[in-house]
Amino acid sequence: MDTGQYASVIWLVLLLAIFYFLLIRPQQQRARRHQKLISELRVGDKVVTIGGIHGVIKSLTENTVSLKIAENIKITVDRKAIGRRREQP
Repeated sequence: MDTGQYASVIWLVLLLAIFYFLLIRPQQQRARRHQKLISELRVGDKVVTIGGIHGVIKSLTENTVSLKIAENIKITVDRKAIGRRREQP
């Protein structure tokens, strides 16, 4: 191999490393944090769905969450639809 080929290989490795650290790794970390959030949900938690609906968890199953969003109004959503816990004031 001559110097030009080495330089091309180095640039390719450098670009792949940049791609990994700027795109792939942050997405994996977000997915891990979301999975942890979903596994730690408890009845009584105040949450916000990815659609922006605020509610309080009334019951949980393996795949669904029942949310109270107003007096006498409950909805059922997938666990994966929970975006975050609502911060307590």
